[in-house]
Parts: sequence; structure tokens; C-alpha cells
Amino acid sequence: MKVFDGQSGWSFLVWTLAVQLLLCGRGVYTTENTKRCKLLSESSSERKVLSRLEPLTNKNFTVDTKNGDDKYAYVFQLCGDAAGIPGAGLVQVDSKKTESKPTVIGTYNATQAIGGSDWVMLIYRNGDKYDGHCSKEMRKAIVMISCNRKIDMGQLEVVLEDREREQDCFYLFELDSSAVCPPLQSQISTGSIILIIGFCLVAVYLIGGFLYQRLIVGAKGMEQFPNYAFWVEVGNLSADGCDFVCRSRNREEAPSYRGVATEPLEEEPEERDDHLLPM
Repeated sequence: MKVFDGQSGWSFLVWTLAVQLLLCGRGVYTTENTKRCKLLSESSSERKVLSRLEPLTNKNFTVDTKNGDDKYAYVFQLCGDAAGIPGAGLVQVDSKKTESKPTVIGTYNATQAIGGSDWVMLIYRNGDKYDGHCSKEMRKAIVMISCNRKIDMGQLEVVLEDREREQDCFYLFELDSSAVCPPLQSQISTGSIILIIGFCLVAVYLIGGFLYQRLIVGAKGMEQFPNYAFWVEVGNLSADGCDFVCRSRNREEAPSYRGVATEPLEEEPEERDDHLLPM
């Protein structure tokens, strides 16, 4: 009984450590930095979409562009201060005018998040006003984040700056990341999962029991096998049952059979005692 209790305690310890490691592995992105983004219209659906982008937080994504003599660098950060500018989610830096103030294209204090099965469209509004375009409205940045399972954090790319309109102008960017990919469906059947769990439990039982018997109890030889006496008895009983059910040979030999002789028995001559009678 003591052996069983010791093995149960050891198995429980192994199981607890495995669960803790699993939780630690899943808790890598549980800081919830996306909550720093302020939505224009707070909703649980948009918060859920933002939470998918948690692995992309705390990182500046930069891209350089050239249009004629103009050279610009764009810096994007998810729910954080891009290029260290408070409140700025995406900024434009004039590479030729290093001393000039960066232009804020969008702020994370006015965020929208729209998501599909394998993409998320992030919109930053309330950027700096245009000087002479788009009716001098505030700038707006749209970052299209698409699924790519081979890339954790891709490179930021500039698609276009649409400012040839009266209003609702925008900057469009693209970014690939595995963070927005849908979870893969398990290809393992239920029966396979049960078999794997069973094999793992048997392995833990055998290894843990062997170590306990050898190191704690001090057993040697076959006695190191966990619950050796029990399994030996089970094996003997199983063998007896199999022998009884499967074998057709009788355990006790039947008495030998002798056939009846076909030849007639010779009759013994009848003894007559007539000579003994008095005359």
C-alpha cells in the first residue's frame, strides 16, 4: 500500500509540472498591451480583434520610400508610441530634413480594428492635418495585416497614399504575420489521442515506479518493477484462464478401454458329484 501511495504522489508531481509548463508556454503573450489602444467606439468584437495582434506589440516597424527627390521613412507601432512620439501610432519622417518634426499620420488613441478569418485591418485616425490636400482634414493610416504562417513579424510595406480627393484620404500599408492566422485543425483522431494519452500514462507509471522502487525502496532485480507481486499474480491467473479456455486436452486421463473378445469362451467341464451320493 505504501508503494502505491508513493507512486501516486510522484505521478501527481509530474502532472503538476507538465501543466505549469503548458500554462507558461501559453502565457507568453498575456500582457495585454493592446489595451493601450483606445477605440473610437468601444466594443468587445473589436477588442477581440486587437487581442489577436498582441504578439506584434512593443516593436517599431519601419520602411523607407523614395519618390523622385523625396525620401521618407515610416515608423509604425501597434498600440505604442511610434518613434517615441507620445500617442502616435504611425509617423512619417522626412529623411532629407532630419531636424524637422515627424508628421503624425495616425494615433492609437483613435483606433478601429476590423478582422476576418486570416486578416486584420487596423485604422489609426486623428493624425496631423494636411497642408493643402483633402480639405485639410486629419490624416488617416490603414495597416492591412495578412496571414503568413512562415513569418512571425514581416516587413512593413507602403502601398499608396491616396490624397487626390476632397475628403477621406488615407495612407495604406501592408504587413504579413502569423499572429492573424487561424488555428490549425488537429489532424489526429480521437482514438489516436486516447492511445497517445494511454501510452504516456503507462510510461510515467513504469519509469516513476521503477525509480521509486530502486531509489526509495532499494529493490533489486525484478522487484524493481512497480507492483511486481500484483502483476505476477495477474500473469499467472491470465495464463491459467487461457489454458483452461483454449486448450482441448483433458487434464486427467480417462481409464483405458478394453474391447470384448469375439471368440466364444470355452466351457469348463461340468463337475458331477454323482459318485458321492450313496447308492
